[in-house]
Amino acid sequence: MNDIFPDFRDPLFGIIIIVLFIFIISFSTYSYGLFKERKTRKEYRKLLKRFEIGILKEDDFVHLYTTYNLPFDSIILLASTFLHKGNYTKAISVYLALLEVVSDDVKKEELLELLGNAYFKGGFLQRSQEIYLKILKFAPRNKIALELLLIIYQKLNQFKSAQEILVVMDELDMDISLEYLYISALKTIHNPLVAFEKKSEELLKLMDKNNLINRMVAKYLLTYNKELFWKNIHKFDLKNCFDLLWYLDFDDINFDIVNNNDFLKELYSAKGYIKSVNKSQIFELSVLNSIENSQIKVDADLNFGYICSSCKNTHPIYESRCPHCYKILTFIVEPKLARQTTNISSFL
Repeated sequence: MNDIFPDFRDPLFGIIIIVLFIFIISFSTYSYGLFKERKTRKEYRKLLKRFEIGILKEDDFVHLYTTYNLPFDSIILLASTFLHKGNYTKAISVYLALLEVVSDDVKKEELLELLGNAYFKGGFLQRSQEIYLKILKFAPRNKIALELLLIIYQKLNQFKSAQEILVVMDELDMDISLEYLYISALKTIHNPLVAFEKKSEELLKLMDKNNLINRMVAKYLLTYNKELFWKNIHKFDLKNCFDLLWYLDFDDINFDIVNNNDFLKELYSAKGYIKSVNKSQIFELSVLNSIENSQIKVDADLNFGYICSSCKNTHPIYESRCPHCYKILTFIVEPKLARQTTNISSFL
């Protein structure tokens, strides 16, 4: 027996024991690896099945990032589907969950931007404001945060804060000339301590600096100071005020001025207020003029659409800032023939 099994004091015995231990450890590690891989695949298939039917939870995104090492950009792309579907609350929950596990400062800043954007699009302006202010504390040159914070202050009518943001943007060599004029005009319009007459004068002075705000000024004057509007009619781009002029009541129109302006004669002839011209270079007005001068009675009218000259998106109502690309004063007014209704509402 002693010839078959080496004595435990034999060096060969020690080598056999070491080899045996290595084998046991290797086998155990391999077996555990197989078990873990099978478990992981099972969980992953279960997760994919849940993703296919669109019920991924916030923790699932964290699990994909921490357990399966799915790239950060891929996780963000998956989460962005909620934004595209308008499910802002879900997107917010995902971004908040990811912020708990992400440690890289660059990724955190990106997540905060996405979170602020989700709050902004979801209408949670105060929360969005808090996020962008937080970003600017550790990244004061973040231009995206500055631009969106400016829009938030504008929407909240916090014009003094908006002008402070513009000062910072100017220091970063960002073009703020039109934005500054636009915010100044809004500040004037919404100032409750200034009389209508004084506001009108200030707005006309601002318009002299840049005529791009002429529609804003025209809308204000046609609401509160029509006499001053007609007195300064030569300063306005009337085609950019097409809808405002179309929806004016008969008694609010100065026909002495209308009769000296070709566009206004065409417009109010088509409206049926005067009979001055029979045709127009604008197709829609020409059609309405033809109907007015014919014996056939057709209930035709004008509606208006608005196209952003920057992003080319269309919008049913006029807004001074495009809700898609956030550019200001880029909407082009487009008349459209429509069936006449008894009550016409103006979306100005």
